Amino acid sequence: MLFTPFKMRGVVAPNRAVVSPMVQYRATGGMVNDYHMVHLGKFALGKFGIVFTENCAIEPRGRVTEGDLGLWDDSQIESHKRLTRFLKQEGSLAATQITHSGRKGSTPRSFDKPGELGPKEAGWQRWQVVGPSELAAGEGYTTPKQLGADEIEGLVKKFGEAARRADAAGYDVIEIHGAHGYLLAQFLSPISNTRNDQYGGDRAGRMRFPLAAAKAVRTSWPEHKPMFIRVSAVDGAGGWDVEDTIAYARELKAIGIDVVDTSSGGLTGLSTALPVKRSLGFQVPFAAAVKRGAEIPTMTVGLILDGPQAEAILQAGDADLIAIGRQALYDPFWALHAAQELGCDSDFDMWTPEYGWWLEKRKNNLPK
Repeated sequence: MLFTPFKMRGVVAPNRAVVSPMVQYRATGGMVNDYHMVHLGKFALGKFGIVFTENCAIEPRGRVTEGDLGLWDDSQIESHKRLTRFLKQEGSLAATQITHSGRKGSTPRSFDKPGELGPKEAGWQRWQVVGPSELAAGEGYTTPKQLGADEIEGLVKKFGEAARRADAAGYDVIEIHGAHGYLLAQFLSPISNTRNDQYGGDRAGRMRFPLAAAKAVRTSWPEHKPMFIRVSAVDGAGGWDVEDTIAYARELKAIGIDVVDTSSGGLTGLSTALPVKRSLGFQVPFAAAVKRGAEIPTMTVGLILDGPQAEAILQAGDADLIAIGRQALYDPFWALHAAQELGCDSDFDMWTPEYGWWLEKRKNNLPK
């Protein structure tokens, strides 16, 4: 199943292996540069069916760091076009993720030393962050300015505008990042959203802005192209759980979301701080619950290390797509190696011919 096509609207992924969005912090002015070409291009050479960029901010204050990619201005489109051309030339679907960091913006990179804010020579500066309420994400985070209702309506439009730019740049798939404690997730959880207007209160009120943003993206995104959304199935702070996510996914399905990318945690503190013990495939149960509860395709992620493990998830019907993150950094040819592990490509036919021809010839000379 891992190497069977997956049709979504008018688009077909050649296989079910997906490179998960992973922040790199190497952009200037939100532009794609040579680093992103090499970083993401190697995954297309590795024959992943779908290759996602890292999250792209819908406005400058929606970045996590100054080094994030962006789709907040038309001037950024051309740099993205260069990337999508190469990804598609190598047979992968080109995918991007759009987001707003909310109260988790204006932060150091995860690997910066204490007291640093990005590369010393870059001169990065902090900015005023925003959120649903004036509550910081945790120790060391800036207290956000509470968004007014008119500002929220403006952000809904910006999500739609970012989707238009992503289409103009040639992306085949778009995903909204609504997980890991970023702005949309902040609105969903009563831990971070203590508003008493139409964008707070009960679950319906807290879902209002995220659903409006999703609708704006779906309206601005071509009908024939699929749309994903990443969610934290549980927020890690006790305010949002799997049953909430299933109800949310049903609403998203009605809007026209095609795939729910199920992750978890990150509402407070680090975005990678998860509420469940890490073990192989530790987030698969979330994908399975949403897939069955909302009757919508799901993508799963989290310590999926090899082809047989991914295949077992698909065969069990627990997810429809397998997202590979850090394991893809460790092995950019993960998908091709998985094909060999599963007996789908013993003769290196799936490899780009510039590689496959040589590797097939070498095969006969290896020690038995």
